[in-house]
Amino acid sequence: MGLIALEGMQFYAYHGFYEEENIIGNDYIIDLYVETNFNKAMKTDELPYTINYETIYLICKTEMKKPQKLLETIAANILDRLKYQFQTIQGTRIVIKKLNPPLGGQVSHSMIEIEKNFVSKCGRCGSSFVCYKDENCWCQGIQLTSETQYSLDQRYKGCLCSSCLGLFAGK
Repeated sequence: MGLIALEGMQFYAYHGFYEEENIIGNDYIIDLYVETNFNKAMKTDELPYTINYETIYLICKTEMKKPQKLLETIAANILDRLKYQFQTIQGTRIVIKKLNPPLGGQVSHSMIEIEKNFVSKCGRCGSSFVCYKDENCWCQGIQLTSETQYSLDQRYKGCLCSSCLGLFAGK
């Protein structure tokens, strides 16, 4: 496993609960950490087999342009877009700082941090695999009959890996 990080990304944006924050704007700093498997990238020296940090930056830049009331919403939107873009993310950590928040006194910054782990254990064979547990997950493309899905839900706790799920999908 490896870690890709972009630290100190700086943006001027118009986020905040109060109307004045949406008019005046503020400075923000984002630190983003993405865990992934580097093995194929190290062997091939090819960009498609890793997480492109230019794409990470562009996702953050795009989301910072969309005014939101809460930093938590911005972080969730960034993490959702990352999961949609990359299917090999094993974990993430994002820190968003709002510099000099308007609190009536001197405060360096306010901050939120969200950490997520997407590594699951297969309920059938016990192997580890990446599972986003939402509409961005790789398993959404696997078609199962409602009867098969019901049977799997009854027999196994949690998600199944691609090998086990493929057996029940006839692949």
